[in-house]
Amino acid sequence: MSCPYLGFLRSLQEGKPSLVCDFEELYTYLIDDFVIQYCQRLRKRDFTVKSWSLSRKKFGKREYLNDADTKGLMRALNQYFENMVEIPRIRVGKRQTIETLINEEAQLFAKHLRNERQEWVPRIPTKA
Repeated sequence: MSCPYLGFLRSLQEGKPSLVCDFEELYTYLIDDFVIQYCQRLRKRDFTVKSWSLSRKKFGKREYLNDADTKGLMRALNQYFENMVEIPRIRVGKRQTIETLINEEAQLFAKHLRNERQEWVPRIPTKA
């Protein structure tokens, strides 16, 4: 059984919520910039190597961010979503958090789909 999904940046794929991915794409560059800057501060000691058996005679290894630094990354990312951007809120204010911006963008697009708004142009911040 396939589930149809609406999307404009992605092709139709069975079981893939394309519209959600499209909204994600609008703000991917913000997260990419954050992760790149964060990773530039990481050192070799921040990683741990995990091994596992692939077969009787083969073993695999991968490097992972250690638990403490993983928690630090998640905490920093959550704080990043609280950063303010210079895009007016729908109702009040000249600035808003990234998290609020993403939520408002989905609301504005929904209004466009319901014909409550003639057009929808994404509001993209230049930098967080």
